[in-house]
Amino acid sequence: MKRFFSIILAAALTLSMLLSTASCAANGEVAPNTANVASNTASMLELQAAPLLAIASNNVSVNVNDFALRLSAELSKGIGSANFVASPFSVWLPLAALVNATDAAHKEELLSALGAMGVTENDLNEYASQALYHLTNENSKNESYYYNPLRIANALFVDDNVTLKKDFAQKFLDFYRGAAFTVDFDSQEAVKAVNKWASDNTDGLITDVVDSFDSSSIAAIANAIYFEDRWTNEFNIADTAPDIFHGPDGDITADFMLHEGNSELYYEDDLVQAMPLSFISGGSMRIILPKDGDATGLLQSMTDEYFRKIKAESRKFTGKLLLPKFELDSGIMDLNTALQSLGIPLFDEAAAPLTNGVIEESMPVWLGKAVQKAYIKVDEKGTTAAAVTIMAMAGIGMTQPAGTFEMKCDKPFVFILSGKNDVVLFAGVVNKP
Repeated sequence: MKRFFSIILAAALTLSMLLSTASCAANGEVAPNTANVASNTASMLELQAAPLLAIASNNVSVNVNDFALRLSAELSKGIGSANFVASPFSVWLPLAALVNATDAAHKEELLSALGAMGVTENDLNEYASQALYHLTNENSKNESYYYNPLRIANALFVDDNVTLKKDFAQKFLDFYRGAAFTVDFDSQEAVKAVNKWASDNTDGLITDVVDSFDSSSIAAIANAIYFEDRWTNEFNIADTAPDIFHGPDGDITADFMLHEGNSELYYEDDLVQAMPLSFISGGSMRIILPKDGDATGLLQSMTDEYFRKIKAESRKFTGKLLLPKFELDSGIMDLNTALQSLGIPLFDEAAAPLTNGVIEESMPVWLGKAVQKAYIKVDEKGTTAAAVTIMAMAGIGMTQPAGTFEMKCDKPFVFILSGKNDVVLFAGVVNKP
């Protein structure tokens, strides 16, 4: 029996809801009762009436965006003049699932770090289930206009020498739509299975997430998010033209897209200019241009309160946006320091807070290595984004335009991509388009 427990968290940028039947067969699915999925979905509350970040469900209030912006601030520390992109939601979902496996001494601390202070485990599960239901447009499945830009997939990869705890497996399936698979962590089979799953659930955008597992690894939890949507009002390719972008390391040439209109939502104060670009699915990407050119500093100081102020106080103007096309790849980012800074208690080896929560075998269990890889592409047609997160566990009404404006993003800027009801899915900085 191995002493150490290892879990992998893979998250890719659109949300793929279920693992394919073929993958299940190939990897040996551990199959909890799927009949509960339908009954659970039927009992879920509709989310259209309230913002997702503060949904009323048995008086439950979960501030997902606060976690998203705090994590983005931590991860962007030390990037210097480099670009940055991350998917906070792909980290939040697996950690929320792990609340079900966390011991009583650390559960409240984890809930608080996730923006769910005072929320019970069961209410958080229901919240996550409703979030998946609404974000993936399941409430519109029977409508003629149904469109799903976001897919989510969750999975557990379990070594064939240990036994997945049935209660955890069932909750993971019922509330997080996650299936379980058996693999051999002593061989390259586990590496191939996880990498294939990540690629399959991000349309091939995220590959080679792991190259090996430690000999003590006995399990992995994976979350994949994939997002692809078109702008409600696409940029005219004929209007795209090269211009100068004033980056931290000097001027460079970039291809600038043009968007203009006489009724554009726009916000401006002493610090920033900001406007949203809407997707046909109902989400948006909000471009936030700091007047001092320090986009990294802006993201690191961004709070949920200020982000909500920008959205709430936007007004309609006649104006235009000049935005450079960009394509960013984060590479593999280490999440350990950032998550511990946010108060995630699962990395405490001495306390081993996940002991007896994930597997039947009695051994100390805690989170070990945590990484994420993210990608985003923005062009005239729309946006494509993907991310994979890995965490290893070890064991032992219309108004008239108010004026005019011009917003030329020819210096570093922040982007915040939100899904339906403004849940922050991606955030980043463009220092070099």
